[in-house]
Amino acid sequence: MYMSRGSRTAILAVCATVLLATSACGEEQPEEATTQQVRLYGTDGNMLNSYPEALQDRAGLVDGMKGTTPLTPLPDNFKNRLRSVDPKLTDYLYSAEAYDAVLISALAAQLAGSTDPADIAKQIVGVTNNGTSCTTASQCLRLARQGTDIEYRSVSITRAGFTEAGEPATASYATLHFDGQQLNDAKTEFVGAGDEAAASKKKPPKAKRQDGNFPDPNSGAPLVLGGLLPKTGDLAIANPPIAAGAALALKEINAAGGVLSEDVVWIDGDDGTSPTVAKATVARHIDAGVHVIIGAGGSGISAAVLPDVVDAGLILFSPSNTAADLTEADDKGLYFRTAPPDSLQGRALADVILRDGPQKIAIVARADSYGKGLQEVVRAELERAGFGGDKVKLLGYEPGEDAEAAPINFGEGAKQIKQFGADAVLIIGFSESAAVIRALADADVPLAALTSS
Repeated sequence: MYMSRGSRTAILAVCATVLLATSACGEEQPEEATTQQVRLYGTDGNMLNSYPEALQDRAGLVDGMKGTTPLTPLPDNFKNRLRSVDPKLTDYLYSAEAYDAVLISALAAQLAGSTDPADIAKQIVGVTNNGTSCTTASQCLRLARQGTDIEYRSVSITRAGFTEAGEPATASYATLHFDGQQLNDAKTEFVGAGDEAAASKKKPPKAKRQDGNFPDPNSGAPLVLGGLLPKTGDLAIANPPIAAGAALALKEINAAGGVLSEDVVWIDGDDGTSPTVAKATVARHIDAGVHVIIGAGGSGISAAVLPDVVDAGLILFSPSNTAADLTEADDKGLYFRTAPPDSLQGRALADVILRDGPQKIAIVARADSYGKGLQEVVRAELERAGFGGDKVKLLGYEPGEDAEAAPINFGEGAKQIKQFGADAVLIIGFSESAAVIRALADADVPLAALTSS
């Protein structure tokens, strides 16, 4: 085809322009390489404002991390009351559950007319089901003193009461987001889970009416509660809101006249996030005549001490245990919890991860009943959504008795995650899990916080 000199000149000019931009004319250029961001996800053990402190000078690595936790929308009134016992409170995880565990224990003792743990245990499930609805310590205690069956509803127990196994039939979960080094409350989303029909329909023993204002000498009052909370150890970052919830309940119970006409007594105790520490605390509580032990913080710790508690005929009532296998624990009817089992949380957590459209997912779990149990629940949910074994990699780590003295080494695991090509990493653990994030950064895994900065 004939082409004029002017046409050829014009084409050469266009080609020269393109050459400056692409270094060639008429040749396809390779696209610039892009770095695949790896998103971090967490759970109730590390989705806390206090968690970045565990990363020390690398706290910024949590930026963009998201995860789930059992949580209901907490009214400002409840938060203000919590801050009245701990003005420095910055997190509220399991505060409502701790408040409810203490108050339910007190109400059960009042209805039983006794501090005998066996009698209290028979009333606990019934406190939350099939009675006259009440929502405050003063209101519920007044009804209980009259011998009225009650149905307690509060911040953490809203839609339905306990199952026969002594745990919530329904739950609320929150999706939390780290913006920088703080959780952004404006981004928090809530979703319900569970089945109201699973709540117990069984009637408790007939409530005992309290006649007169003086203690019944046969009641065993005062009611003595023993704390088994994570004041130290890997889960200590979650202790302030749990302790505040328990302290607030005790304050309001005694302000409302106490139980069986006497103030409820609290004996403090540490679980140390350690079976050894927790067992020693339980032994001291047994010697001190405690009736109900509030705790432990971690599921694995409760599993370790439960045989000792049951052998002593006491009640173990945890505000924060979520391991699904505790539902079937051999507890002789003496173990209860206000936190929902991870069989409910797994679906919510899998949904949060899948909404971001990952291609490969690594799940790193603390090697205890909590970590391994939730890891398996999430894996099963991911598999149900079409993520088979080639798209999901499971890893674990041993937290040890003292993570500060002997920090976990996750260097090899981090290399495996990089080789696997995961673009989503779920970390199930407590404060010690910060070592996993540091190891990922050291292995040059392109975490979202690094690649977006």
